[in-house]
Amino acid sequence: MSAAHTPVMLSQVLEILAPRDGGIYVDGTFGAGGYSRAILDAARCTIWGIDRDPGSEMFAADLGQHYPGRVTVLRGRYGDMKDLLSDVGVDKVDGVALDLGVSSMQLDDPSRGFSFSADGPLDMRMSRKGMTAADVVNELAEQELADILYRLGDERASRRIARAIVKARSVTPITRTFQLADLVRSTIPRTARIDPATRTFQALRIYVNDELEELDKGLSAAEELLAPGGRLCVVSFHSLEDGRVKDFLRTRSEGAARPSRHRPYQMMDVRLPSFRLLRRGAVKPTADEVSDNPRARSARLRAAERTAAPAWPGPRENPDSRAA
Repeated sequence: MSAAHTPVMLSQVLEILAPRDGGIYVDGTFGAGGYSRAILDAARCTIWGIDRDPGSEMFAADLGQHYPGRVTVLRGRYGDMKDLLSDVGVDKVDGVALDLGVSSMQLDDPSRGFSFSADGPLDMRMSRKGMTAADVVNELAEQELADILYRLGDERASRRIARAIVKARSVTPITRTFQLADLVRSTIPRTARIDPATRTFQALRIYVNDELEELDKGLSAAEELLAPGGRLCVVSFHSLEDGRVKDFLRTRSEGAARPSRHRPYQMMDVRLPSFRLLRRGAVKPTADEVSDNPRARSARLRAAERTAAPAWPGPRENPDSRAA
């Protein structure tokens, strides 16, 4: 496995999952199969991988040859893992690992349009289906574009960038990564060490792939799938993701009391903790790992163990969901 595809915080994920012989584990963001391979090496267990990107198929085939009968990769979104596994007769698992965001393979391929380090089509679709980033910047209204950049990219100059996009697209469509990156750079000054286009590209990618809604669904699906004692590991790379994971696990580990002291006590009023936190706060990568694998720099790992309490109600379906 090349250094570019080294799984982030692998040793910490393995330590927390503690794979055991006969166990069933879900690699919800299969990618190049880095987590799956390590889990399979650690114990005589079974892996169910999930990935919506068709590019993961060649890695799945390679892993299947090395571990015959022990690994199966399903095409789909990890937010649908409960339904995907139910279709193949799996209703309980012993561990779920999620490595959020865009993979190194996707970033390194200019034809996917995730990065502005090389020119390529402004695509950004993980599944290669549905609305592209070019569709977003060329079709959405100025205010909607500004809202996306501010909400999903924490871009303070969102209105200025949206205004520049609308002006530029009235002359010629914005269809290439360099085209958009240069437009953003010419709109806002470079005052920090990160490229001015970084937040815009992050926001568009999250929007195109509906990543935050997917995360909410995936966390709830893992809660329903995990057997008592099963463990959930989530590696995230920016505050929007990490904040959602933190809030989910904190709420589920503390439980919820009945809403009013004036109501008669009923068990249905109480939600018992469905998780037990395995670490207080987020686990960060070591300095050595960051030195060897710069992608790990912003990684944060949160983990919890499933209790025997019933799963809480999941998130409501978002009617604005776009990604395939």
